[in-house]
Amino acid sequence: MPPFVRIVAAVGVLVLVAVASLAVGARALGPAEVWRGLTDATAAGATVVRDLRLPRTVLGLLVGAALGLAGALMQALTRNPLADPGLLGVNAGASAAVVSAIAFLGVTDLSGYVWFAFGGAALVSVVVHAVAGGRYGSPGSLALSGTAVSAALYAYVAAVQLLDTASLDRMRFWTAGSLAAARPGTAWLIAPFVVVGAGIAALLGRPLGALALGDDSARALGAHPGRIRILAAVAIVLLCGAATAACGPIVFLGLMVPHLVRSFTGADVRLLLLYSGVLAPALLLAADVIGRVVARPGELSVGVVTAVLGGGFFLAIVRGRRSA
Repeated sequence: MPPFVRIVAAVGVLVLVAVASLAVGARALGPAEVWRGLTDATAAGATVVRDLRLPRTVLGLLVGAALGLAGALMQALTRNPLADPGLLGVNAGASAAVVSAIAFLGVTDLSGYVWFAFGGAALVSVVVHAVAGGRYGSPGSLALSGTAVSAALYAYVAAVQLLDTASLDRMRFWTAGSLAAARPGTAWLIAPFVVVGAGIAALLGRPLGALALGDDSARALGAHPGRIRILAAVAIVLLCGAATAACGPIVFLGLMVPHLVRSFTGADVRLLLLYSGVLAPALLLAADVIGRVVARPGELSVGVVTAVLGGGFFLAIVRGRRSA
């Protein structure tokens, strides 16, 4: 399939899933009702579409793109196909920092969550790499250290929730990973961070491709390995911190999508980033729609659905590697 047809197909999938996100819920709406709700503020379904489902869909697009790009950056930077913001502890660090801010500092809104999420994500990413042996650590040791640090941090999150009953209700829905709390202004709060992170990722497409050949080869091609790693780390922290602050920890999305994309893009980092940024929000919104359908009239958090899908996907990867 020609590259142009592939990207058009990927965008088409994203548009279809976004329309489904606007139409599916406790009250199903047809395409005509969705269109009237978007264009006419006095239409019967306008409140549902404009105030509830549209903010949720836009937030899902931003968060999905952020996590997809972060996963692709991590895998390209570490040359580790198992790298993922969830597996390497970045989401856990952001979650622990946000929960601490809620419980001990009384932070109650997203504008406060964001800064704590950035700090936690940055600190834990440094700790995980240090535990794994720094730049000399193997992909396996990096995944193991990330899993260990994540387990410890999520145990801390659970302990804080149990000890601080006043904050329990506010935290437990957030820590499950959900788009349901989206409001008309939520996406605007994280959009600047996602845009800057995505811009840095776009600029790093070619340099990361050179870095994949090794530091010496990258220098021979005019790239600066140290600068590339620092910029990639900044982009990952911006993308993961903003996404986690808005929705809570959503795991496996950054692992699944780059793996699927790499099957038809090969080693080209620029295409990997492009398709991950388009297909990851499609998968996130699809998981959100599934969560609304399977538990009507209630719903499953999107973080629960992606964890179920991602767990099976991760096991399939491990089994396939063991067979190979």
